[in-house]
Amino acid sequence: MPRLAVAGVLRPGRIKRVRRLPPMVLVGVCLTSAVVATAIFAPLLAPHPYDDQDLSRALLPPFWLPGANPAYPLGTDFLGRDLLSRLVYGARTSLAVGGLAVVLAGAVGITLGLMSGYFGRVVDSVTMRLVDLQLALPPIVLAIAILTVVQPNLLTIAVVLGLLGWVQYARVMRGQTLSLREREFVLAARVVGAGSPRILRKHIFPNAVGPILVIATVNVSTMILAEASLSFLGIGVRPPTPAWGSMLSESRDVFHLAWWTAVFPGLAIVLTVFGINLLGDAWQNRG
Repeated sequence: MPRLAVAGVLRPGRIKRVRRLPPMVLVGVCLTSAVVATAIFAPLLAPHPYDDQDLSRALLPPFWLPGANPAYPLGTDFLGRDLLSRLVYGARTSLAVGGLAVVLAGAVGITLGLMSGYFGRVVDSVTMRLVDLQLALPPIVLAIAILTVVQPNLLTIAVVLGLLGWVQYARVMRGQTLSLREREFVLAARVVGAGSPRILRKHIFPNAVGPILVIATVNVSTMILAEASLSFLGIGVRPPTPAWGSMLSESRDVFHLAWWTAVFPGLAIVLTVFGINLLGDAWQNRG
């Protein structure tokens, strides 16, 4: 059985399809998979507790520099916390906030877009005025204003970013719904007595969801950057929970002494966003 299973996974056809993927798509898959795996298996990958402090080992350099401690391969921060462990757990924070925010934004935007495009008239007018109002206000400024009032944590940050990021989903879904609601298969469903909820759920949404998936893929990276920006400003996830943005913020005063405290969190953000964007571009250009 194991040999058969391996043979099924490594069928020549599958290997050829993988080889035909553009190199940049493979880079995106590898980067994104590595970040997701790091977040999932953080307790196994982190060599130390992320909040373990010891000022006697503050600002230890990475393993290839003089004075390094092999137990801390990427060095330590100004409180003596292991940088690698905090980077690993920071992946959890970034992906959790990005994923939850995208799910919430998509749920709100898709629902409003479907109703606006299908029912039209008053529903469409009200939804589009809400879209115009949302577009007139900078999302990051609104997020800062809200999070200075409420207690910022992983859940509240994801909710705020999600509620401020629904507009693009609503506009795309509305356009798709407007073009689909007069198609023959929708008219046929009406003739046989299908109600609006069934038509929206069974006929319009499945045929309109393609562009939404592209938007959601790219939007994850946008939400990760937004969370990092908020954490950098000090209104993101509260310490000692590690976040890449707050790690960058903490490194400002010691960067001239320990460049690694800023370079590694910044590199983690860049590679994660780069990988996700490559996947989004590949999804958009598929076929």
